[in-house]
Amino acid sequence: IKNIEIITNPSAKYDPEGTSGIINIILKKNRQSGRIGLANLNAGWDDKYGVDFLVEYRTEKYNAAFGADYKRNQTTQQELTSFLYSNGGSERGRNSYGLRGSLDLNLTQKDVLSFGSRYGDRISKRDFKSNYDEWTDPGGQHSLYASLTKRKSNGYFYALYSSYQHKFLGKGHILSGDIQYSYRDSDEETMNELRSDQDVITDGQRSSETGPNRRLRAKIDYTHPLGEKNKFEAGYQSELNHSVDNTGLYEFSAAQGDYVFLPDYSNSTIYDRNIHAIYGIYSGKLKRLGYQGGLRLEYTDRSIEFSGAANHFTIDRRDYFPTIHTSYEFKDGQQLMASYTRRIDRPHGWHLEPFETWMDAYNVRVGNPALKPEYIDSYEMGYQTYLGKNLFSIETYYRKTNNKIERVRSVYDKNITLHSTKNIGVDYALGSELLFNVDLLKNWNINLVGNLYDYRVEGVLYNESFSRESFTWSSRVSNSIKLGNVTQIQLDGNYRSQSVSSQGRREGAFTANAAVKYGFMKRQLSATLQIRDIFGTGKYEFTTEGPNFYNYSYFTREAPLAMLNIRYNFNNYKPEPKRDGNDIDVEVDEEL
Repeated sequence: IKNIEIITNPSAKYDPEGTSGIINIILKKNRQSGRIGLANLNAGWDDKYGVDFLVEYRTEKYNAAFGADYKRNQTTQQELTSFLYSNGGSERGRNSYGLRGSLDLNLTQKDVLSFGSRYGDRISKRDFKSNYDEWTDPGGQHSLYASLTKRKSNGYFYALYSSYQHKFLGKGHILSGDIQYSYRDSDEETMNELRSDQDVITDGQRSSETGPNRRLRAKIDYTHPLGEKNKFEAGYQSELNHSVDNTGLYEFSAAQGDYVFLPDYSNSTIYDRNIHAIYGIYSGKLKRLGYQGGLRLEYTDRSIEFSGAANHFTIDRRDYFPTIHTSYEFKDGQQLMASYTRRIDRPHGWHLEPFETWMDAYNVRVGNPALKPEYIDSYEMGYQTYLGKNLFSIETYYRKTNNKIERVRSVYDKNITLHSTKNIGVDYALGSELLFNVDLLKNWNINLVGNLYDYRVEGVLYNESFSRESFTWSSRVSNSIKLGNVTQIQLDGNYRSQSVSSQGRREGAFTANAAVKYGFMKRQLSATLQIRDIFGTGKYEFTTEGPNFYNYSYFTREAPLAMLNIRYNFNNYKPEPKRDGNDIDVEVDEEL
């Protein structure tokens, strides 16, 4: 690794989607020819294991790569909820495998053409079992029964890409472009049943969801230096998305002893979203003052069509995203930085579907096609300095989010909670983040990060105004210790304090992790043992309340969790430096 850039307020060149920053890892050039590669073997407690490898063949004219991976994970979680009083557990597992390959052609010393592909398949299962105790007051008579939920999803995906880069005369004068196409097919089924203490089914639903998703993305970037200190950048990006979701609902019939299809509650959704963007950036330097100004213009064309619905939900919107970055370098290595960016966070597809999906017998989810995207104004000012070889930095930030999107709860029916998503108002965050990186001893490095901020959210929810505020802080300390040339130990600790939302409060939690890495055969072979959540203190505890309901939930996870990784690196394998945009999209499993 040559350098790592952490960009907390990305410029207009990058997609403004989301609120997170960018970590840009710049690798050293490696022109070594011949066969090189690596292989990994992973194993952990409770049926967790995996294997992957990547092989490359390099010459002066081309670079070809091929890789494959297989992963299996099995996790058990314990949960406690009390709208009704219930306790139980869940078990989930996932098997996946994948193949990937790429080919880089060095057409000339200034032209590189690349092709690549990736294919994968996966199957995941999740089972819940909860024992319920239900009673009324007055009355006090207790009803005991169990709820069983089984969820299964599977599907395959593939992605194809091609890219081209041309270097003009003059350092940094570059034209690049790439195009990506990805396809994902999914098939999901969820079944939940209520059973009496005699193990007789008293109620049950089974839902299914199938459909493909296609995405085409293309972009062109141009960089032109203007002298030694100034630079102009411009580009175009287009992203086309098309997906179809077919949902079906079945209800258990005691008379027939089987599940019966309900056509009135089975639907089809066609979702199209096209985004086109252009951007321009000018940056320069006046003595010690650096500056950069940029503007990104986006056009969004979105259409959602539901079966049986007379109205379509469409968006025909133009957005603008200005960015400003400045920095000032002092003589002794100190640096002062300030920036402003405008960003957007769009709702996901499952946020928008207005159909009921039963998560279990007492929780039902419904989407909101009228959701507006969040718009975020982000201001930052930072200062950093080196104390010898040690780094200290402090950053003050202020973020305002309009059309704040939150998952909210309400009463659906007796003892049944409705989960939905709404634009609840505006939130504000004002705080500071401190970082201290120090070599305490020659072979002992400590990285300490602390984040403190005041958070406030206010708006209107279910026709009632609200305002909630909390002082929130988090910290992380990481110790890296080298013992000789072949052994490295890492110890981490993380704490997150309580925080609030529009309807409730999440409690704080602490976790600690450890890892030991040992190298063999001149570090061609290495073994890494990781232990996560050593003390079993990781938890997710929150309280939610609103009109006519109160809910307290407490989740813990399997802990401690141990994983062993064996890596073999042959012919001194080092990855090629990635060109911007050459990455292939991979499928992400998003837990609700």
